Amino acid sequence: MLVTVVVLTVVALGGCVSRRGGEDQHETVPARPATFADVVPAPVQATQTPGVTFTIPADPTIITMAGSTEAAHVGAYLADLLGGATTREGTDPVSGGVALLLDPTVGTGEEYQLEVNAGGVTIRAGTGVGLFWGVQTLRQLMPAQTRAPVPVPGGRIVDAPRFAYRGVMLDVARHFFDVAAVERLIDLVAMYKVNYLHLHLTDDQGWRIAVDGWPRLTEVGAATEVGGFTGGYYTEDDYRQIVEYAADRYLTVVPEIDLPGHTNAALASYAELTCDGVAPAPYTEIGVGFSALCPTSDAVGRLIDDTLGELAELTPGPYLHIGGDEAPTLNADDYATIVDRAQEIVARDGKTTVAWQAVAADAAPSTVLQYYIDDQDVPALLGAATAGTKVIMSPANHAYLDQKYDPQTRIGLTWAGPTSVEEAYGWDPATYLPGVGEEAVLGVEAPLWTETVTTVDDIEYLMFPRLSAIAEIGWSPASTHNWTAFRQRLGAQAPRWTALGVDFARADGVPWVAA
Repeated sequence: MLVTVVVLTVVALGGCVSRRGGEDQHETVPARPATFADVVPAPVQATQTPGVTFTIPADPTIITMAGSTEAAHVGAYLADLLGGATTREGTDPVSGGVALLLDPTVGTGEEYQLEVNAGGVTIRAGTGVGLFWGVQTLRQLMPAQTRAPVPVPGGRIVDAPRFAYRGVMLDVARHFFDVAAVERLIDLVAMYKVNYLHLHLTDDQGWRIAVDGWPRLTEVGAATEVGGFTGGYYTEDDYRQIVEYAADRYLTVVPEIDLPGHTNAALASYAELTCDGVAPAPYTEIGVGFSALCPTSDAVGRLIDDTLGELAELTPGPYLHIGGDEAPTLNADDYATIVDRAQEIVARDGKTTVAWQAVAADAAPSTVLQYYIDDQDVPALLGAATAGTKVIMSPANHAYLDQKYDPQTRIGLTWAGPTSVEEAYGWDPATYLPGVGEEAVLGVEAPLWTETVTTVDDIEYLMFPRLSAIAEIGWSPASTHNWTAFRQRLGAQAPRWTALGVDFARADGVPWVAA
């Protein structure tokens, strides 16, 4: 969390890249064909076969495992990428095309194997998500313009994730982003095997989700955002659309209702949520730490029950995030009263609570804690981790995407940064926090807070290329982590982002391949 107190389609979209901040002196190298050494995140094993290339023809055939709706779904996605492809069911590799085959011997999770020879491409996995990640790797072996015919280098990849949770967070409370913007983000992060989308739905500056029986949350609480601009919110149908779109790309949505602090938008909407019965004015600045729900209010209990209960119904994924940080106006007992109630409701509705590290002292055994900074809450977090609590690692000085790249970057914050691409890459989730080893780490997440972020262009600029670094840290074996190698592979992503119209930062220290 903060310590400041202060429709992408799968085809190329075109577009240009802005030059901002301190990246104007970036290094550019000539365009070249993709290789197995370019894949991000780095696979467990990748061996290119010298002299072997397969060209996916203009009218390729995609074989999908007979009887599998999952394989058929991934096949349709790949057909859309290639354009003009024909899909049909089968059980064997196809000459001159791409086969997506289910094979339980590969694994029962996200593992996949990809083989390219002179006759075609075969992706094997035990699940649909494994096939989908194999397709994302195949995309990186093709030219940036993926419309067939396209050449693919020969070779073999065997791959599996290091951590189960590999997330990105978008704060839609401080500045609101509509469904199309979120769907575009989903498509981009799926390319790098990110599998969780954390949506920060409520904060002091805005309430972004409709809740039955609480109309003023959207009439009043959603009407503002940072800077005094008009906000917005998601209807239930909007939220369902995001969840379904994410699921189609094997991302799970994690909604966050931040409590008991960060609640001015709710308090402004309903005076009965306050202890003095007076609704504060809507808030459009960026300072935090001043608002809190009233622990003795019956209305607060109803709000938590109704909101988390409704989100549990709308969210098929296992997690609900309850925030929990930066509520200094509450004493420990009052804080625990609200946090305990929220955890009870989440468990009642069959979900697992996720919370920022401040909840550590009051965390239920099943609650997942999200680490972001070394402060007074860390000892309790370490104790919980020792007792079996899982931790999502989001160290702000490495993983917070809202930080500037350097002091000259036009947008972004600096309280935990600036954070260069090398710094975003330069940490290990299993060794970063002494006392939280590999077995305690559920995964990693890269949050993007939006105090200074107002457009999709801004999202992309702060997110890329650093999101790719965090994605690799979450997916790839620790033995592959090497900045010198990563910077080469990262530079090879430039033509792909340019073709997709991504306004990425051509940050210093990376040899960016020309489009």
